Amino acid sequence: MRRISRITVAGAATASLALALSACGGTSTSASSSDSKGDKGLAIAYDVGGKGDQSFNDAAYAGLEQAKKEFQYDTADVEPTEGETDADKEQRLVSLAKQGYNPVIGVGYAYAAAVKGAAEKFPKTTFGIVDDSTVESKNVADLVFSEEQASYLAGVAAAKSTKTNTVGFVGGVDIPLIHKFQAGFEQGVKDTNPKVKVLTQYLTQTAEEGGFSSPDKGKSAAEGQIEKKADVVYAAAGLSGQGVIEAAAANKVWAIGVDSDQYKQEALAKYKDSILTSAMKDVAKAVYNLAQSVEDGKPETGIVRGDLKTGEVSLSNSNPKFADDTELQDAIKTAKEKIISGEIKVKSS
Repeated sequence: MRRISRITVAGAATASLALALSACGGTSTSASSSDSKGDKGLAIAYDVGGKGDQSFNDAAYAGLEQAKKEFQYDTADVEPTEGETDADKEQRLVSLAKQGYNPVIGVGYAYAAAVKGAAEKFPKTTFGIVDDSTVESKNVADLVFSEEQASYLAGVAAAKSTKTNTVGFVGGVDIPLIHKFQAGFEQGVKDTNPKVKVLTQYLTQTAEEGGFSSPDKGKSAAEGQIEKKADVVYAAAGLSGQGVIEAAAANKVWAIGVDSDQYKQEALAKYKDSILTSAMKDVAKAVYNLAQSVEDGKPETGIVRGDLKTGEVSLSNSNPKFADDTELQDAIKTAKEKIISGEIKVKSS
């Protein structure tokens, strides 16, 4: 275990920390001072959209906050910068490792090259990457999820809730990761009611074009689907999903959130009655578990997968109209049991 006690150091140390990180994205730290290298804890570097996306990045931050509270150590979380390169991302991770943070996690598949490079430079530091399974290193944990399984359940919910027999899927960026959400959702819809039509739209071809960070794009896409009679719209689009939820609320149809329980998000409170459920993946738990494994001296490495069986993907039950619908809940429970048993094989593409 790390030492919990702290030795106050001169303000210059804090200044050097801020200076080191200012070149590679904004940061916030849990304390104004810390002692020597090796006494700092978890650090995370955010994906596109940054903290405040009410979704993916905020879930990672929740895991960091849990670790900070339990282990009483310094933490850091660093924002991305517009138009940054893989080299910029790697420098951000290297800077955190150099300062003694351990583990250091890149939040999002875009960090793959950066994590690989930083891990080679700091073999005694544990690195993590969320949503990527391509980095093979003795000191890297690939934190991945079976998003298609939760999306299948979202498809069941959509098919049971639509009155127009038309539902929509809005993907942030046209990439394999988001294809998993689409594939699971469409399969869940069709297995539940083959008569239901699924409208699909991707916002951009690349993340750099704003597919995960543009609520206006999400709103426009959802409005287009709603005009075509979609009365349940599921978004897997990060911050852009806020626009989808806004459009659903304005048109009095259902939205299905993603990654976090968006019904509970403060920034979305005025829309919550239109959020049927959320297809969640417990990024917070994955981030916290990696921190705990390092704290216990047995760092996780390799592919670490969360799915329905482990409880790290699920549907939220926060909306009473959803939770109290017995027929809907029974259908979801049956589908979940069949996925876990292997009777239902959920497609990932």
